[in-house]
Amino acid sequence: MALVLVPQSLAYAVLAGLPPVFGLYAAALPPLVAALFTSSRYLQTGPVAITSLLTLAALSPLATPGSADYLHLAPLLALVVGLCRLAIGLLRAGFVAYLMSQPVLLGFTSAAALLIVASQLPVMLGLPGAPGHLWLALAEALTAPTGWSLVELALGGGTVWLIVLGRRVHPLFPGVLLAALLGVVFARFAGLPVATVGALPAAWPAWRLDLDVGALRQLLVPGLLIALIGFAEPAAIARTLAARNRQAWSANRELFSQGMANLAAAASGAFPVGGSFSRTMVNQLAGGRTAWSGAVTGVTVLLLLPFAELLASLPKAVLAGIIVASVLGLIQPRGLLDVLKVSRAQGLVGLATFGLTLGLAPRIDQAVMLGIGLGVAVHLWRERRISVAVAYDSQRALLRLTPAGVLYFGAVNVFEEALLAELAKRPAAQHLVLDLRHLGRLDYTGALVLKRLAEDALAGGLAVQVIPGQAPQGGRLLRRVFGEDSPILGGE
Repeated sequence: MALVLVPQSLAYAVLAGLPPVFGLYAAALPPLVAALFTSSRYLQTGPVAITSLLTLAALSPLATPGSADYLHLAPLLALVVGLCRLAIGLLRAGFVAYLMSQPVLLGFTSAAALLIVASQLPVMLGLPGAPGHLWLALAEALTAPTGWSLVELALGGGTVWLIVLGRRVHPLFPGVLLAALLGVVFARFAGLPVATVGALPAAWPAWRLDLDVGALRQLLVPGLLIALIGFAEPAAIARTLAARNRQAWSANRELFSQGMANLAAAASGAFPVGGSFSRTMVNQLAGGRTAWSGAVTGVTVLLLLPFAELLASLPKAVLAGIIVASVLGLIQPRGLLDVLKVSRAQGLVGLATFGLTLGLAPRIDQAVMLGIGLGVAVHLWRERRISVAVAYDSQRALLRLTPAGVLYFGAVNVFEEALLAELAKRPAAQHLVLDLRHLGRLDYTGALVLKRLAEDALAGGLAVQVIPGQAPQGGRLLRRVFGEDSPILGGE
């Protein structure tokens, strides 16, 4: 796992707008610390593609990628992400990690993967990228064919081909490792000019973290978003493997583990980390059976740090190919179309998130917030769609209304308007029954409005009866609002 992680970590650091060696720092201590607290036996922690892109999105508006200020902000962002995950885990609020709907997550990850590919194409063509200006760099690269390097394009394309084809041959095929080794050999002995990683400090990470309160405030919202979004991938794979192997798994404990890993990344001067879907699957297939496999991975990378100079000849085009190959599986247009077929509203939310992520790049954190807002708005809109069945017994002059759905503050006006309309249609009605037994949920505002409507009907000369629903919470809430001894409440 360490031999796969080392070249990947270099690539993901570049994707995050940092020098490659920062990837090694993020791949050494964090996996070791995460293994001490993880709930999953197989989860592999370290640099991951989506979190690296989110890091670039969060930091590029505050500093130029690669600058001294940028290098100072990266571990601070890891600190914020770590504290957010720790707080969520300690408060046993792991459910918040699932508040991002699947359509939003699907739209975001598909678009983010396309952005990652777009950011690496100039590098694979032998041109300098422009971190933070993905579309501009891509447009300049594609319109300047005279500057393309066919050698680097072959290296990058060959890397993608080797990794993707290797996965089809066998999940344990070491495509990443072979691509890195072949790239180093080619750069050293082919005698052709290619851009390489360059000098890598042969040293362990500096254990220093300079706190900047002003910067921490600016990083709070991006850090919280990364803490939640970046947890979706490790949660999915850990939950899947736990179910397959009939093992217990705790989202709260995993959040705590990932929080500690990010604190270790901050102390190492690195950048935010997360759980890797692909490396976790490889770890399980390779025979990993306990959480200590992650610890061994981290220790191995730590021991390899003094020999990092051996990777100085690694071509940048190979790193770009590693990144592209790692995210191709995240581009899922068919998944978005499937959601659209099942639910038009949810599908449109996913497509809107997809478009916003592409359009707002590099501020994809804003796209995520807008996508989440759209998902919540659609949910509230659908919750308002309660149905009200009406029955009128002319002999008894009895009007019965039976609402079905969720009667909460956003939908209570729908029920009120239906009641007033029916009363206006039937002026001869003398008895009013509000049958709440088909309600799924009733909130405090809904109960207050019901009480007011009942009192208004009583004042208008109607005999009113409210039949509470079967849910214990609804019944208790109505008794508290109407009064324990209210003659209005009761069964038929």
